[in-house]
Amino acid sequence: MASFFRRPPNNSWSDHLLLKLANIAGALFVMGANGYTVISPLDVYYTGKETYFTPAPWAYFLWPVIHLLVLGTCTYQFSGRGKELIIDIIGWNLPLLDFMNAMYIYSWTNQEYKYALVFMIFTGSVVSKIYRLVKATTVRNICDELFLHLPFSLYHGWTTCLIFSTAFAALGVNAEIEPEGDWTKFLFSLACKFILQTIASAYAYAYTEGDLPACLAVSWFIWAIFVHQTPEKSPFVHWCALGAAILSLCWLMRSAIGLEFKIRTRNANNNVRFGFGPTNDHEGSRLLGGH
Repeated sequence: MASFFRRPPNNSWSDHLLLKLANIAGALFVMGANGYTVISPLDVYYTGKETYFTPAPWAYFLWPVIHLLVLGTCTYQFSGRGKELIIDIIGWNLPLLDFMNAMYIYSWTNQEYKYALVFMIFTGSVVSKIYRLVKATTVRNICDELFLHLPFSLYHGWTTCLIFSTAFAALGVNAEIEPEGDWTKFLFSLACKFILQTIASAYAYAYTEGDLPACLAVSWFIWAIFVHQTPEKSPFVHWCALGAAILSLCWLMRSAIGLEFKIRTRNANNNVRFGFGPTNDHEGSRLLGGH
């Protein structure tokens, strides 16, 4: 793995130093801000507005995983391959993402949910742009997978879910004092059983191997809704969330099968390269939706 971080002769660690420092400072700041919201006396993920789309508080512990992976991205930018992808392709989109995320955290902490919704929509749009840029690149080594594809797949799936959660907080009823009406039931079914499932299926079939981390983020969120929205609060929401959570496992399974097939194909191609035997991945690719 050391060879992955080896810099070519024309690449100095001080090239584009301002952007590199901005990436590191932004990642550390957002990580600290999100950590503070979890351990602070305000306890914002436990005492925020209760809606019929609110997940269990432990769902938000996906944030530290994403932030740690993004710190790995900031480390990878000092390598030749990392500089090519993070500095030359992603560019200033990463500091912009950190800024939008920080503003979302600030708004959510102060229970300004309408502002939080606006900043989360902007966050999601920046993540989507980075996600498209990353997915358009070819994976060359394990560092590309760990420090680019994995964090931004999780980031994209997670922020997609947070847009709906924040929208319910900004525009929906307070579940602690108001029962769910027909409109709440309709919007919950639309968001949880149709839109999020459509997004998860798009993750699963967008590539031959699918997008397992993004599907995992969506499934994680829906299961957290099912756990938090008990039958005592709303039987409709509880059982509707259960159905959606079970369906989300199908997209997870499809992505897992696609990833396993990709690994087998890669290993088989390596065997051919070293003279161990032929491989034919056309049939498997066709079965998994590849072209």
